[in-house]
Amino acid sequence: MRKRICVIDGQGGGIGSTVIKYLRTAHGESIELIALGTNAIAASQMLRAGANRCASGENAICHTTESVECIIGPVSITWANAMLGEVTPRMAEAVTSSEAFKLLLPLFQENAEIVGVVSEPLPHLVQELVEKRLKEVLDHV
Repeated sequence: MRKRICVIDGQGGGIGSTVIKYLRTAHGESIELIALGTNAIAASQMLRAGANRCASGENAICHTTESVECIIGPVSITWANAMLGEVTPRMAEAVTSSEAFKLLLPLFQENAEIVGVVSEPLPHLVQELVEKRLKEVLDHV
């Protein structure tokens, strides 16, 4: 059975699209990629990037995060009111409460900094996520 991986993004879906392209290249159809957007534009961009399915909005995120093995997205998907208010408190709670393993990218436009995290360009972060971290996670879920 294929592992179900949920990629969550908002605004224009650029981060999620990049993650999905790398995942699809590295894993082909051996994984099921579900794109969840905080809005329809983000979801459709991730679908174009290679997701198997997509949905958008609060209920889609709250429902789907209960049934996947892994959640990937920017760290701000765990912060209520992030992404100019696109991440609702209920969305953030659903992500953090999910039993799925979370791989969070330290990218955010909020007025915050995570001490100890080195700033890297998106392609470097995604490459590390796909080539190192995700393989370890998939072997254990």
